[in-house]
Amino acid sequence: MRSCEDADGFDGEASSASMISGAASPYQPTTERLQADTTRGSNRCGALYISSTAGVLKALQVVLSLIGFICIETVMMCSPCAGVYLFEFVSCSAFVVTGVLLLIFSLNLDLKVPRVNWSLMDLVITASCTVFFFLASVVLAALNHRSGAEISAVVFGFLVTCVYGVNTYLCVRRWCSEEQRHLQTSDYIRARTASRGEQQVFITIQIFM
Repeated sequence: MRSCEDADGFDGEASSASMISGAASPYQPTTERLQADTTRGSNRCGALYISSTAGVLKALQVVLSLIGFICIETVMMCSPCAGVYLFEFVSCSAFVVTGVLLLIFSLNLDLKVPRVNWSLMDLVITASCTVFFFLASVVLAALNHRSGAEISAVVFGFLVTCVYGVNTYLCVRRWCSEEQRHLQTSDYIRARTASRGEQQVFITIQIFM
């Protein structure tokens, strides 16, 4: 039977072992940084998103797409009309889809549906709009009657293509950063689980010694 002094000594050894195990863990700084990043992401304000680079680019895309759509709608006659119809469809679709994304991110609705990979969805939509706007602008530039409305639509088409291109680059960087953070979090969880298992084994051995 252990005496009180032996029990006190064991408690001191267990506490020291726990402190050593916790101090020797190389994952604590990474964990604190990841937790801080997660907290900042969950407290994102809609007004902050609108004033950010991504929010400003989204707003520009909506405005320029709408202007391009209005310009192409003022074309009275066309023959052939393939370029006009293609640009009309692309500009209208981009305006609606990008406007919905801007609304979702501004109101923080994406945080209420965490199962959806919003960064990847934003990347796919933005990249698709870049490609389709570029193709529609090229086709309209080749098939037009040099009217003021068509020329204006072409100009705004190439301009909004550049804006979408810049946003696509930023979306790629953000998506890669989030994937790297996710991998770091997974590595930490596995390492922490293994560390706790080793600590429990060490304590069990000390109890039966």
